[in-house]
Amino acid sequence: MNTTAFNYFKKYIKKHKLRFTKQREVILKAFLEKGGHLGIDELYYQLRRQHHNLGYTTVYRTLKLLNEAHVVSEVNFSGRRRRYERQLSTSHHDHFVCLKCNKVIEFFDPVIEKRQAELCRKRKFKSQSHKLEIFGLCKECSREKS
Repeated sequence: MNTTAFNYFKKYIKKHKLRFTKQREVILKAFLEKGGHLGIDELYYQLRRQHHNLGYTTVYRTLKLLNEAHVVSEVNFSGRRRRYERQLSTSHHDHFVCLKCNKVIEFFDPVIEKRQAELCRKRKFKSQSHKLEIFGLCKECSREKS
């Protein structure tokens, strides 16, 4: 488990005079252990196997709070279901998104990053952030089509 994210969230909770409940702890631990790009439904159904009294609204609100605390960030791949990924201790990256199986693959390419910076400089544009999402078929789904 990512102790940095865990401790950061606990401090955020305390600073905002909120309670660090057992449910929030369970949800955060499960999210950090699973990693990747999780949807609310996926996390909820995973947690329900062991925590029968955990409600969907609790998972939803906790993910929203984790997003506000910048522990996770919400990603929405062009109108698809919202997903969440770790934000703390992860560097900038872009995404390949499979249109068939919904797999999300992170990647980083310094050439693309350099080119984007050059374009901003050339057009005197001060970039605050950016994201690159490439939609298509992953290797496994491409094989199935052939």
